[in-house]
Amino acid sequence: MKIVKAVKPFVYKNNCNFKLAPYEAWVSIGGLGTGERSLAGLYQSATYHFDLPTFTQRSKEARLCFVEAVSIRFQTFPDYLTHEIIPIIWDCWPRYQQTVAAWLKRHKVKTAFFTSAQTAEIMRGLCPNVRIYHIAEGIDASSYKAGKPLAERTYDYMEFGRVSDYVDVSSIADNISIINNKEGKIATRENLINALSDSRISLCIPRSMNQPEIAGEIETLTQRYWECMLSGTLIIGKAPQELIDIVGYNPVIDLDRDHFAEQVTDILSHINDYQDLVDRNRAVAVQHADWKIRMRQVMDILRQEGYEV
Repeated sequence: MKIVKAVKPFVYKNNCNFKLAPYEAWVSIGGLGTGERSLAGLYQSATYHFDLPTFTQRSKEARLCFVEAVSIRFQTFPDYLTHEIIPIIWDCWPRYQQTVAAWLKRHKVKTAFFTSAQTAEIMRGLCPNVRIYHIAEGIDASSYKAGKPLAERTYDYMEFGRVSDYVDVSSIADNISIINNKEGKIATRENLINALSDSRISLCIPRSMNQPEIAGEIETLTQRYWECMLSGTLIIGKAPQELIDIVGYNPVIDLDRDHFAEQVTDILSHINDYQDLVDRNRAVAVQHADWKIRMRQVMDILRQEGYEV
């Protein structure tokens, strides 16, 4: 029986790392961690381009690593040299799946998690000897504010992130207040959290809709949905099936892209009608979104597979 220790993700200079939240959740519920990665900055660029063999897996420890498919070599180095790796993998888009499958086989990975249910199913076909599980995207729920009722909020529409060009925001009537990052209003995490809790509507869509050249047909849950739900912000767009499966209903107002401006205007003119929905969304997000919940699920699975956590 191997004891599992989580590897603390490398924090880039002057930047954050979203994978730090699940690591901290793991530790906060009693999981063991390795602490800071020594000398990671020195070997960061080199390990993107080379892949050493696993020398031994005789250690009585397995290492839980939080990784993105594009940088799986760096984010598991040097642990894969001497330990069994249990990766939790984000953003394993079609272009990376064969490479990741080869890496899992090369380093004799026995158990792996993917944040996309569709990707997990594909990888089971590519790696039949690896025990592959889906673990849905989570978030640090405690960071977000319920905010005021929709009718009392300052901003009508919040525009942020990669979906900004998917709809024509300029078509919205001038009397509708919009907040975005053009003037740096949501440049910091604190500003983003405050703006979300003071905005009535925001757009959330899976990457497969606005960047199919990257995501293909992979429709997966992202933090954006949890952020809006925890902030009591009404979501228009499309709910990924993973989200519907978790909460038991569709928490998103389906986007009418061809009539986007008219849809926003209509919703705002009946905004009180949506208060019950956003209240329900926040309640279920508090119940289901937090990374501590996900890490307990990971712990349960690892125990079932014979690991000690």
